[in-house]
Amino acid sequence: MKLVILGLLLFGYTQSKVLYKETFETDPFESNRWVVSNNKKDSGEAGTWEYSGGVWGAGERKGIRTSEDAKFYGISTKIGSTFNNEGKTLAFGFRVKNEQKIDCGGGYVKLLPAGVDVSGFNGDTDYSIMFGPDICGYSTKKVHAIFNHNGNNLERSEEIKSPDDDLTHTYIMIVNADDTYEIRVDSEDPVSGNLKDGWEFELPKLINDPDASKPEDWVDEKMIDDPNDVKPDNWDDEPESIRDPDAAKPEDWDTEEDGEWEAPMIPNSNFKGEWKPQRIENPEYQGPWVHPQIPNPEYAEETDVYKRGELGFVGIEIWQVKSGSIFSDFIVSDDVNEVEAFFTSQEIGDESAAKEAYNKANAPEEDDDDDDD
Repeated sequence: MKLVILGLLLFGYTQSKVLYKETFETDPFESNRWVVSNNKKDSGEAGTWEYSGGVWGAGERKGIRTSEDAKFYGISTKIGSTFNNEGKTLAFGFRVKNEQKIDCGGGYVKLLPAGVDVSGFNGDTDYSIMFGPDICGYSTKKVHAIFNHNGNNLERSEEIKSPDDDLTHTYIMIVNADDTYEIRVDSEDPVSGNLKDGWEFELPKLINDPDASKPEDWVDEKMIDDPNDVKPDNWDDEPESIRDPDAAKPEDWDTEEDGEWEAPMIPNSNFKGEWKPQRIENPEYQGPWVHPQIPNPEYAEETDVYKRGELGFVGIEIWQVKSGSIFSDFIVSDDVNEVEAFFTSQEIGDESAAKEAYNKANAPEEDDDDDDD
């Protein structure tokens, strides 16, 4: 009996959990599952969220949708019970569809600490992780992956490209207890590695010696003018421009009225231009000066950077020029398998066919150019 009880306790301790899951099968505003921030409401800059499947979609899928152009959006939902990922995997994901073919705006999600006041949720509100697409013009099409560490928001050193079409895309972030991570965008090859290799959680171990400076007599000019090269005596004999020898005075030229005729000037093919001495290797060249480095007195090794503290909310805080983004299918878990199973169960459907059908149904009628007689 003791062994059975012990086995059950161990099973309960290691059993994976889905901390939060949202499929939007019912209206999230009627049940107050999602709470809209008061930020920017007084100034009229806050956009309106709506429960919607969008203008076109495959099946009955729905989510929360931005509905007004050039507005700020803030909204959050409480995780069922606060979650501390110490010693555990943190896996979360969501989907977003930029049905409006977004030109400039965010589509990212934030995991917020448990003690945050979300009533005024805004861009300055503390967060633990910010993750998801950000698109603006032709230059910015990336997946944000930002960790808050000691009060600093650390962006991943190398950008991950974001899809920029108008279909639904799946974004998954996995943070493991061994300080490794994985980022998945749809079925593309995941981006993974060690957290400290991808983000600057630590100050550099070595810094430039502040007391060292480049010597004044340091020679770093690799090539110099040949001091023995001499300009030829006849170098400047030919002018830059000459009279066109093939030009002829027009037959109707009137010297009394037009003045003395002169042939037009043309470039001289024999002109040699400005003389410059030949370049040779500098015999005194010392190479580029390298700044000596010393141990950084402020360096401190960071361990367990995966820890995200007590997480209490999932939030969206964005600004969009053109509205119409639909957020759907949220999950937070300590098990990657649960996240994968969740997204497999929430089928997107054939959105390309749905879009084509919508465009066809709403295409303008062609004018009948046939004569009535």
